[in-house]
Amino acid sequence: MRPGSRYPGTVRATVPAVLELFTVFLRLGLTSFGGPVAHLGYFRAELVERRGWLDDEAYADLVALCQVLPGPASSQVGMGVGLLRAGGWGLVAAWLGFTLPSALLMFGFALTVTRAGHALQGGLDGAGWLAGLKVAALAVVAQAVAGMARTLTPDAARLSVAALVAGAVLVFPQGWVQPLALLLAGVAGWRALPAPDLGRLDRLHVTLSRRAGAALIGACGALLVALPLLASAFPRADVQLFDRFVRAGALVFGGGHVVLPLLQAAVVPQFLDAGTFVAGYGAVQAMPGPLFTFASYLGAASRSGLNPAWAALVTTCGVFLPAALLVAGALPFWNDLRARPGVRRALAGLNAGVVGLLLAALYSPVFTSAVEGGMRGRTEVALALVTYVALTAWRVPPWAAVLCCAGVGHVLL
Repeated sequence: MRPGSRYPGTVRATVPAVLELFTVFLRLGLTSFGGPVAHLGYFRAELVERRGWLDDEAYADLVALCQVLPGPASSQVGMGVGLLRAGGWGLVAAWLGFTLPSALLMFGFALTVTRAGHALQGGLDGAGWLAGLKVAALAVVAQAVAGMARTLTPDAARLSVAALVAGAVLVFPQGWVQPLALLLAGVAGWRALPAPDLGRLDRLHVTLSRRAGAALIGACGALLVALPLLASAFPRADVQLFDRFVRAGALVFGGGHVVLPLLQAAVVPQFLDAGTFVAGYGAVQAMPGPLFTFASYLGAASRSGLNPAWAALVTTCGVFLPAALLVAGALPFWNDLRARPGVRRALAGLNAGVVGLLLAALYSPVFTSAVEGGMRGRTEVALALVTYVALTAWRVPPWAAVLCCAGVGHVLL
């Protein structure tokens, strides 16, 4: 924790605190390209390195919790930070700021697709600025891996756990392997790692009680039971869409991309044709912010008979609602559990596992999608190296690095 840090401290559920959260996460929502793993790197640079709201251990604890919960991990980390900083309104402000840019862009793209009458497939393939954004994500993730590894894998045992998790995820890329690998990393830490120092456990200040947390988790479960019954009793398009998107958001383990087959089953062919679905999937790859804003596109482009803005609002809120309920409900228990020596040992293993996940993702999909073969690939590696030095040695803000990479990519790639 840096001297003068404003975190930890009492939760400031005030208008200035909520507005600060909104503006910080709005900037992240405008500049965080590269997918969920890259988002965690951007978050660390802004919230840990620049603002000192959390230290690396507290940040990794929050990431570990969000990795084992269903839902979009990067958005849940943002929600968790918002809750810790300014209570429930802080959670909403952080989510809204991070989600709004991508949601609006995907809404606009949906209107373009539906008005044009075709799917616009392939329009972004090979774009130099998009290649530059992928290179920026490569440098950001590399910085996150290096910084977190120094803090969270300082010895051979934890480094071994990280390497094993990275290897498992690379060899077995199925979505369910990630939460299983983290679970095994936690078990390895509980059984084999020494008990960490327990003297600095005042980092996560949660104002919610455990009773409130249990109620929120129960509300999430109740929604999953009640919404299908409600959709059957009231066959309105907005009720059906909300039900399907809530269920999709509650069943995602292993990263944001896992939601895609769930959403395809939810909307194709009843509300959307396959070509329009694929066009939106291609476009969301180029957007900043969470991949789950694909739901905004699907709602606006759906043949639901609803106003496109209302449909997009229904689907977007539906897919994110379980994530918010679960992270807010789990944090009060997490704060208590992490103080126990056995849980701390398990957390040490989990944190090392998070480093392993980042390390695996640094290669696939970040490196493999950012770097091509031939001379273009060499140029991309060179740009990534320069960007990494700019981030680590020159302390260039990540958003500036993203914009520079996009510009350079437009010219050179």
